[in-house]
Amino acid sequence: MEPPCSPQVVVEDGGEEEEEELSGGEESELRSSSGRGSLLTRRGITLRVLLKDGLVEPGDGALTIHYLGKKFVGDLLTDGKIRWVETGQIFNSPSAWATHCKRLVNPAKKSGCGWASVRYRGQKLVQYKTSWLHKYQPSADMSLVSEEEDEDEEEEGKTAVPAEEKNKNAKPGLHDIMVARRTDRERIPVRYGNLGARDPSRDPHTLVELSAFSAINRFQPFNVAVSSNVLLLMDFHCHLTTSEVVGYLGGRWDTTTQLLTVLRAFPCRTRLADKESASAVEEEICQNLFMRGLSLVGWYHSHPRGPALPSLQDIDSQMDHQLRLQGSNNGFQPCLGIICGPYYHGNQGVASTITPFWVVPPPESFSSKQRPNDYGIPVAVEVTYVQDNFLTSDVLNEMMLLVDYYRTAPDIVQFSQYWCPDTTMMDKIKGSLSGHAPKDQAYSQILEHVYSQLSITQ
Repeated sequence: MEPPCSPQVVVEDGGEEEEEELSGGEESELRSSSGRGSLLTRRGITLRVLLKDGLVEPGDGALTIHYLGKKFVGDLLTDGKIRWVETGQIFNSPSAWATHCKRLVNPAKKSGCGWASVRYRGQKLVQYKTSWLHKYQPSADMSLVSEEEDEDEEEEGKTAVPAEEKNKNAKPGLHDIMVARRTDRERIPVRYGNLGARDPSRDPHTLVELSAFSAINRFQPFNVAVSSNVLLLMDFHCHLTTSEVVGYLGGRWDTTTQLLTVLRAFPCRTRLADKESASAVEEEICQNLFMRGLSLVGWYHSHPRGPALPSLQDIDSQMDHQLRLQGSNNGFQPCLGIICGPYYHGNQGVASTITPFWVVPPPESFSSKQRPNDYGIPVAVEVTYVQDNFLTSDVLNEMMLLVDYYRTAPDIVQFSQYWCPDTTMMDKIKGSLSGHAPKDQAYSQILEHVYSQLSITQ
């Protein structure tokens, strides 16, 4: 093995078909050729193509492989090659690197299933390949892409099953979920630095990666504490429907300690497109806040099947909320935004991904109360989660009202269907909510009653 100071180009001769390095002319030819979808899938789309078209970016530690309990980290270079961090070795393709790494763990391994095994910033490379095909070759045969994912099942010692056999043994509702998984991977987030100035022609649903306060040379200007009951009610609300939902957050802002405490979630029992009832619902929430001596401190919404990252539209909405809460006296009061992703298959396990965020205005707008010309900078907010002692009657009542509201909705989640081959949607919501459990163990019996009402709606 060569030392890190002496990089080595590695070409593996495993059982998997290797991607070939293409010249710029060959890439252009493939891009303009309309009848070669399978060629594009298996050979034409290289990391260099994805880099050239802006779907991925070079970066240190951007690539990872997880195999049989081992983790391998690689740098994505500007020429589309991969440098293994541990040794400095250079690999021409994901397949070469994956095969090499897996053989170190399992010498009998014949191939690396590179595009399905290697992840770029947490997402499988094959998902970026699919997005490229959707954009540049919409008529291409997608079955070859899914074959690569099937091969990846061998990683944990499973036996790959033919597609026909899978369909024959599939549990009820599973096909719909797998279709949903394909739509998940189409929304690939972009870095804020790549957005540039505000562009009216840009898709407002474009997702944007969160920055850290430290990355923009700033400190988080406030501390945040969120009650576990807030998370439980919010997560429950977001699990009920395949459509996007929204709600508000009530709490207190302490100017002395600079602590924002989120104590209550207020789900909006209305459709996002229903402007007529929206004002009445918001008025009711304002009254509830006043009766409980709470202030409006933020809002939440869901990305049902997508990553819990803000879109350009979310960034603008968050900026508007922040400017509104700032008030007319120029006093600072933070407004917390939270995105919940319940059914995104990039999540770890059954738990929803919950992302608290804030928006830092662009430099030229710090003295303005108007929406800036450039997009605000979405930043991740560090939060302390406080476990409640018990499930309050307020939260339980709100959960039952939500069940009643969505009971006859056409987009209510079918909880008897399967989230994945061995987990129903009901198992999924129970597992996710258990992460927000209060200290009092009696809550489980109370929630079982709520879950039974969900079953009745089906």
